[in-house]
Amino acid sequence: MSVIDAWQTGAFRARAAPLAEVVGAKTAKSFAALRIATVGDLLAHLPRRYLAGTELTDLSTLREGEYAAVMARVQRTAVRMGSRQPRLEAVVTDGHGHLNLTFFGRAPLVKYWEAELSKGVRGIFVGKVGSFRGDLQLAHPQFVMLDARGGIVGSSEEKRLLASLSQSGLVGMYPATSKLPTWQIAESVRLALATLEGVADPWPGWVRDEAGVVGLTDAYRHVHQPESMAEVEAGTHRLRFDEAFATQVTMSYRRASNEAARATARQPVTGGLTDAFLARLPYRLTDGQRAVCDEILADLAREVPMRRLLQGEVGSGKTVVALIAMLATVDAGGQAVLLAPTEILATQHYLTITALLGDLGGGAMLGAPDTATDVVLVTGSQPAARRRQALLRAVDGSAGIVVGTHALLADNVRFADLGLVVIDEQHRFGVEQRAALGATSATRPHRLVLTATPIPRSVAMTVFGDLEVSTLTEVPGGRAGVSTTLVDEARRPAWVERAWQRLREEVDAGRQAFVVAPRIDTPADDPEALGVVDLAARLTAGPLAGLRIGVVHGRQSSPDQAEAMAAFVRGETQVLVATTVIEVGVDVANASMMVVTDADRFGISQLHQLRGRIGRGAHPGVCLLLTRAEPGSDAWRRLEAVAATTDGFTLAEIDLEQRREGNVLGSDQSGTHSGLRLLSVVDDADLIRRARDLADRAVAADPDRSTPGFADAVTWIESVSDAEWFERD
Repeated sequence: MSVIDAWQTGAFRARAAPLAEVVGAKTAKSFAALRIATVGDLLAHLPRRYLAGTELTDLSTLREGEYAAVMARVQRTAVRMGSRQPRLEAVVTDGHGHLNLTFFGRAPLVKYWEAELSKGVRGIFVGKVGSFRGDLQLAHPQFVMLDARGGIVGSSEEKRLLASLSQSGLVGMYPATSKLPTWQIAESVRLALATLEGVADPWPGWVRDEAGVVGLTDAYRHVHQPESMAEVEAGTHRLRFDEAFATQVTMSYRRASNEAARATARQPVTGGLTDAFLARLPYRLTDGQRAVCDEILADLAREVPMRRLLQGEVGSGKTVVALIAMLATVDAGGQAVLLAPTEILATQHYLTITALLGDLGGGAMLGAPDTATDVVLVTGSQPAARRRQALLRAVDGSAGIVVGTHALLADNVRFADLGLVVIDEQHRFGVEQRAALGATSATRPHRLVLTATPIPRSVAMTVFGDLEVSTLTEVPGGRAGVSTTLVDEARRPAWVERAWQRLREEVDAGRQAFVVAPRIDTPADDPEALGVVDLAARLTAGPLAGLRIGVVHGRQSSPDQAEAMAAFVRGETQVLVATTVIEVGVDVANASMMVVTDADRFGISQLHQLRGRIGRGAHPGVCLLLTRAEPGSDAWRRLEAVAATTDGFTLAEIDLEQRREGNVLGSDQSGTHSGLRLLSVVDDADLIRRARDLADRAVAADPDRSTPGFADAVTWIESVSDAEWFERD
């Protein structure tokens, strides 16, 4: 059955229709650049601004690089003779500022354009905003001139469509492209609106009344063909509510489904493996770790499957907490799986766990304590015999803890009694992949999701609303911390030389360092933006000559990656030049310095995670962010934010504010759906909370999902959301 066939309401069915069915294949193809594939996508593509039908555009709001439609008066025109052909230069004004227009062409065309521009009292001009000699300009804009009554001057089809922008109470100016100007988007929207005629609202009347929203078709008319800004606000509020409510209905059904499911309760055991491990820990758990452990152990003791998200500051000890949960599961007779997205991360987890456990992870080996359990690693690149042996230990129950990658999701992988699944960096796994573990069991395993990226509360409430959230903010004692400095490569080249000298000083003192680059290969159009391969070669031959330098990146084979990391962990490599494959999970206490090249190519959260690889031992960490970004630019401000604080939650909020996301469920993986477009977790937190309350009431009243709109909401959210946010049970 296709997705469209699955709809139970006309509203969802109409919006899920491919755009080509309404506007034609050729026009629909033009919308791909705007990530618009369906009628619903188009109707959610709202005007960026609105003008009254006789209102001139405020030219001071224009920004270079955007496609804009402006309404302005022609102030003057002049024909200039160039070396090859004449050009027409015009200046339009809003009464305060001005904007230059330029047209190139043969003499008859230039004369024609000059005459057209003089016929009306004002015009609509559509094109990409550029600049010339410091002034903004539109080169070869499409335009139509209007008379004093707003009537069109000229009669071509294009001009009629363009002029239609000024015939309603307000003119909507859409985000556009060079191939898809705002007037053509408006015409396509008109066709899309027609497909909703007579369609019933998908929400029951009581939901609309409680939410205080207008009807769905009215909402779309209000935002696309408004008579007043009050209509725009009412329509936009309804559409944002729909996205929030559909998301929260889906979350609420998942919570209800989980409460109805059964899991084997794993009761705490005194004097077992967990107690032996805690007694051996060379440090005291933080208050936060102990509190989160209590939450998790209480969840494990229930017959309802645990679904908990554990987020934590970099270096806050999430792995130890997860290990305690796994050991408690083993104590209670079950097995635990730790699923990691890459072999590097899986291997790192395996090494960390076995090092922490010592002989407690020795299983039935001679001399191991009676409480010991096997810990095995399963990856795709393992020799077949070793992987087969590890899987046999999983199926016969001798391996209480199994660490692995996607290889654990194969159909032939079985467990004696799978009690807990720990998923690290769950967004790297698809929906079906995550659901595979434990799918054949009569009871569901408990589930603990780890994320190394601190998540603002508003995001967690929106996209992880079906999980209980635990947070670690304290960092265990004994870590010296990290200082971060921004290095301006273009204006302070001597600082770059000093950066490499500083790195050599750290290595000479017996410590190790990372050098991180955003790409593997050096781009042909920017030879100074060295990829890791060329960067390693340049450092080896230049400022770091004589040091033992390793390289790791995503294009290497898994065994080569593992060996490069192992050599660094063993201290055989002094400097590791890497891409973001080292972003999470890598724990080398002796690593005290990191140099990030082209740091402006990374996001705030990514830089914070990278920086978390150093300063994990007794030596203070030094992080240098090398950049050629312009001071004062957005990229520069991002780097300043990272340099100013090591608080991951503060940085996550800054990152969210700067990105100003609209699609809270992530970008689509299949390319056929574009997800949620209007909801902002920054601005709409109150709306999301109200939607959650209504959704919980709706699901309580209709637990079987018999209300067609509720059923369609779940289908829609699951179809447009990235796999990281939702799991099928």
